[in-house]
Amino acid sequence: MIELRFHDTMAREKRVFVPANPERVTMYVCGPTVYNRAHIGNARPAVVFDVLARLLRHVYGEEKLVYARNVTDIEDKIIDAARSEGVEPAVITDRFERYYLGDMGALGVRAPTIAPHATDHIGEMIAMIGRLIDDGFAYEADGHVLFHVPADPDYGALGRRDREAMIAGARVEIASYKKDPADFVLWKPSDPQVIGWESPWGRGRPGWHIECSAMIERHLGETIDIHGGGLDLIFPHHENEIAQSRCAHRGAPLARYWLHNGFLSMAGSEKMSKSLGNVVLVGDLLGEGHKGEALRLALLSAHYRQPLDWSAQLIAQSKSTLDRLYRAAGDAAPGAIDEGVLAALADDLNTPLALSRLSALDDPATLKASANLLGLLTDSASAWFQGEGDSRIDALVAARTEAKKARDFAEADRIRAALAAEGILLEDGAGGTTWRRA
Repeated sequence: MIELRFHDTMAREKRVFVPANPERVTMYVCGPTVYNRAHIGNARPAVVFDVLARLLRHVYGEEKLVYARNVTDIEDKIIDAARSEGVEPAVITDRFERYYLGDMGALGVRAPTIAPHATDHIGEMIAMIGRLIDDGFAYEADGHVLFHVPADPDYGALGRRDREAMIAGARVEIASYKKDPADFVLWKPSDPQVIGWESPWGRGRPGWHIECSAMIERHLGETIDIHGGGLDLIFPHHENEIAQSRCAHRGAPLARYWLHNGFLSMAGSEKMSKSLGNVVLVGDLLGEGHKGEALRLALLSAHYRQPLDWSAQLIAQSKSTLDRLYRAAGDAAPGAIDEGVLAALADDLNTPLALSRLSALDDPATLKASANLLGLLTDSASAWFQGEGDSRIDALVAARTEAKKARDFAEADRIRAALAAEGILLEDGAGGTTWRRA
């Protein structure tokens, strides 16, 4: 079995990956908060961890990976969006979850094994909060339940920030009911007109962080193999998850390996963020005619832990690369995966190296199988270049062929030029003439 090595954020180094149970490899990735459309930065972790899931399934077996990606369907932004439209929160979350799944599907992201929703796990959250209170790690105050950060001496190990930096980075709410400024909310009260659930501490709703700890416990167990997400989640979200879970499970670690992808930004700008307003929506890119696979390749063009500058040039370059690879692979059936591509991915998901190796492969079957491991070349070459086909273009190509047979080269050249003006390129070969969209 090939050796996998991943950079573990907690250890600050690459470590050989050894799952606790190779018959049941567990991975959890923080998924979407469904209150608006996903931007291309939101798509980066979905694509990165989709590649990791494909790799783990290849190494351990298709059915051996249990991959959970949550859906946050209760959060203040969702409540605000529902209030502004005068609808129930579920109307908002159902709509934007459908959009998210459609957008990610267009990028070749496979469905995870489990997609737990926060609102389906309120009982598990209440139970975990109760244990934290009983064991002295949380307290009730003014209708809220808060995790008491000083009660956990190991708090902050993932991000390794000092106390002042953590308090500043968390943008903590200054509240009289807090015992310590760093304490964070596990449960908060809901007004009668706001969605809420009954609990031992009154009607309310969960804080953001507790949902992941509760859902991991419910579906994957106390300690999982891999926890993934964006670099921006290290603090406070993942730090708080770790504290909650460790304290609720008598010191057992939440995850054995922590993987985080880097930021995506507009070229020459800061990180892409809805709050900054510098976002490019996946749906808009697809609506402009960009192929989902080209967007996927663009997201994989840089190493997942490094920053990625997003630009029109990057998309165009990715489309051109895929054109070349599809021509090389043709309609070959997948064969054996190239050892070089596999070795690159096994070394901390080195997708740039894997992509460069793809470009050097000359066997179409090997190229197809190796690209498939990255979620690429999943179409036939004819489908990639021609889409669903076009009978009008087919007729023009046939007319050009007849013109050439009749030695009417002026007409043949006219048809070629007219198609080229539409972005349709003709390629003459031994088997006849084929066409593709530029």
